[in-house]
Amino acid sequence: MLIPHDTRIALDTVVDLMNTAAQGDREDTLADLDALRVFVRAHRISGVSGLGAEDLRAVREVRERFAAVFSAPEARIAAPLINQLVAAAGTTPQLTDHDGYDWHVHYFAPGASVADHLAADCGMALAFIVVAGERERLRRCEAPDCGRAFVDLSRNRSRRYCDSRTCGNRLHVAAYRARRKEAAG
Repeated sequence: MLIPHDTRIALDTVVDLMNTAAQGDREDTLADLDALRVFVRAHRISGVSGLGAEDLRAVREVRERFAAVFSAPEARIAAPLINQLVAAAGTTPQLTDHDGYDWHVHYFAPGASVADHLAADCGMALAFIVVAGERERLRRCEAPDCGRAFVDLSRNRSRRYCDSRTCGNRLHVAAYRARRKEAAG
């Protein structure tokens, strides 16, 4: 599946945003304005200034709405969720070539809040996945103690873990040890 550069960046951003949420014994890493500022800088979200408490609340709300898209069992359920996100953001597509990037489309209105920026750009990236018939690529890690979000971009849609070096390897080692223990039994 060919994914344009700006769509890939938006997909990475939505996954990273979702993975800031508290899960199991992991705390919410988007707990305060400083954490939001770090997130905005780390993801090079353009056109954002003067973040406040309302921005933090709104971004957390958008994060939950993205989580609902990922947990939707089929495209017919995900599509209206994405439509609502993008419409609420006041989408205004614009061609731009800022910060050393070649031409790409921003979907947020000029001067949009960080939450609207994320809802529009990331929502359109998720829409691209649904339109391509690839909604099942929006996944959660299958490791019992993880549940982090990821986009499965493997050729055969076989990825099961957010990171094969951590979650996947940990489960494979545990299964191997269980087999050895049973064989020694």
